[in-house]
Amino acid sequence: MKIDGKPYRTIWRDDAGVVQVIDQRWLPHELRIVPLRTRADFARAIAEMWVRGAPLIGATAAWGMAVQMADDPSDAALNDTWEVLHATRPTAINLRWALDRMRAALAPLPPGERAGAAARLAEEICDEDVEINRRIGEHGLQIIRDIAARKGGRPVNILTHCNAGWLATVDWGTATSPMYHAYEEGIPIHVFVDETRPRNQGAQLTAWEMHSHGIPHHLIVDNAGGHLMQHGEVDMVIVGTDRTTARGDVCNKIGTYLKALAASANGVPFYVALPSPTIDWRVHDGVREIPIEERDGREVTHVQGRAADGSIADVLISPEGTPARNPAFDVTPAELVTGLLTERGLCPASEAGMAAMFGDLKAAAG
Repeated sequence: MKIDGKPYRTIWRDDAGVVQVIDQRWLPHELRIVPLRTRADFARAIAEMWVRGAPLIGATAAWGMAVQMADDPSDAALNDTWEVLHATRPTAINLRWALDRMRAALAPLPPGERAGAAARLAEEICDEDVEINRRIGEHGLQIIRDIAARKGGRPVNILTHCNAGWLATVDWGTATSPMYHAYEEGIPIHVFVDETRPRNQGAQLTAWEMHSHGIPHHLIVDNAGGHLMQHGEVDMVIVGTDRTTARGDVCNKIGTYLKALAASANGVPFYVALPSPTIDWRVHDGVREIPIEERDGREVTHVQGRAADGSIADVLISPEGTPARNPAFDVTPAELVTGLLTERGLCPASEAGMAAMFGDLKAAAG
């Protein structure tokens, strides 16, 4: 996608061979691009959410392993890097998927061949992500076309939660990819952007994406979605996913489950944009089996914003000393999901549907 007319990915290797990322902690107020040079840099970038979003976390981990192999290609470094990077965030399955893929490809090679092979595979993982997301967009576009045809030229109102945009992937995004495709085709769309407390990825990132691309949108508080659905102002919901079970349960940013309940109660279709690397074939019951990351309570008690003097600051919004709980994700059961938008097409959110569409991947996962 483009920023001020210049195309960007969220992660890339520059002409000097240094991996660069957009440090998303400062958006939308500042665009900061930072280099990642060591394994510790990559671990910190993932854990502290310089980069976030399941596909981008996986791509960053792949590059982290590649950079480490250039520094030390030994078996010990290969396994240690897997452990260090895997420990950064427990919920998004793309992290483990990318690390497993890298280690499986590199372990049989002589150490002298690992650095080059790791860099090539990390680049391949990034390119694959871009193509997967482009195809998700094409399949989602058809759904938006159908709604637009029924509305006779009136805008299609789409609600999304958190940021499953190009900033959460290498490019295109998952939930936003159908929106970008529809907008480029000239279909009138309008997006309701959930603020997505406590990190405000909707307010800070998705709204910035929509504004930068010229897509009509409104920022709404997280609790407004049900009201808008009750009054017929939402035609469809599209969200992303950090891990999806073999039967179609969806783990996504906290608050997604409430949107699914509201959509179900009001007859609004609820779609999940699902890149296949985000499927965890080992897990069936998402509510009981997926580990939910608990983050620092400070993210709840404080908000980041731009002060009147132009500085970016954290502001305390609760009484001093009030403790906070901060589960970062929740699980939406498959029965609340209208369909899974994948790179292979629209998939039923069921064990049979997923096995039919991704039987090869399920078999490979054992």
